Amino acid sequence: MTTTPRPIALVTGASRGIGRAIAVDLGRTHHVIVQGRDQGALDALAAELPSATTWAAELTGDGALDGFLAAGPDGSLTTLDVLVHSAGVIGGSTVEATSRDEWRRVLEVNVVAVAEITRVALPALRAARGTVIVINSGAGFTSRGDGGVYAASKFAVRAFADALRQEERAHGVRVSSVHPGQVDTDMQREIQDSRGNAYQADKYLGASDIADAVRMVVDLPPRAVAEVVSVRPLALG
Repeated sequence: MTTTPRPIALVTGASRGIGRAIAVDLGRTHHVIVQGRDQGALDALAAELPSATTWAAELTGDGALDGFLAAGPDGSLTTLDVLVHSAGVIGGSTVEATSRDEWRRVLEVNVVAVAEITRVALPALRAARGTVIVINSGAGFTSRGDGGVYAASKFAVRAFADALRQEERAHGVRVSSVHPGQVDTDMQREIQDSRGNAYQADKYLGASDIADAVRMVVDLPPRAVAEVVSVRPLALG
């Protein structure tokens, strides 16, 4: 752990995939609060970073944010420079085949938890004139048959980010939506397997590519905000 004061970043879904890559990259310059469900995985990640604390939590249900504000480097969180919402789930199939409970599960993680974490964090974000980054998806722009549940959640969280951006301009808080295309992750493998497609890892983006996009958003001068960033694999058009 470093004793030099660093800006503070919180990354949800940091134990694997895109979230992990973002946490590792931000760890070069920030104290990173890494969130996930697996305490062991979070401890292993934190041990790799120069300055980090962990927040092991489910993001849904009553008490989901217990311990959130105590996850800062000094046991509190009065300022927050960067909040990256990377946690998310896929789910559902056709409208006909998707139950109410499945709709609720996906929306609870992908939309409601994002809104609630942001709401609780707003005083700390305003104090730092911080940046909120929502990791969205290409599905936040276009829906497809059998993907309506996931796309609906991503359309909704894009609308959330658009509204938050307008509300927080006066407080100096920047809000960005980052929309990756296909990324070589466990989630992408699950998506392609569910569609019966061959997995083409060499044609997909790497998780580090999305971390690079997040870094660009974070490093813009305070007078600028990258409102929407779309990152697509060149090989897939």
